Amino acid sequence: MAPPIWRWVRGRQASGYDKMLLATLPIPLPWDCYLLRFPTGSEIPPHTDPVTGKRHYRLNIVIRQADVGGEFFCADPIYATRRIKFFRPDRSEHAVSRVEAGTRYVLSIGWVRRSTSRP
Repeated sequence: MAPPIWRWVRGRQASGYDKMLLATLPIPLPWDCYLLRFPTGSEIPPHTDPVTGKRHYRLNIVIRQADVGGEFFCADPIYATRRIKFFRPDRSEHAVSRVEAGTRYVLSIGWVRRSTSRP
């Protein structure tokens, strides 16, 4: 079943964040685009998002920082600045620290490619 589009739903890991699917396309290069909302008290514990036989990429753009907390951590980002996070969620452990005050918003664009000999 496809996730609902343009509606807030609870994020994974039962950690208090919400996600809204903005767009998706299953072929030829599967990708999705979400708006993520991290209210006060939400966090994401360290984890990876395994994908069998494929490479998963994600570009997160921080639209609004939380007032306190809500920092993104990634073990091995491809590229990272204060607002831009580009990483392989299938290979790099990542997390978001607890939002202590305010609400954090992130535009998250992800895609999956066939696995090859390249990383």
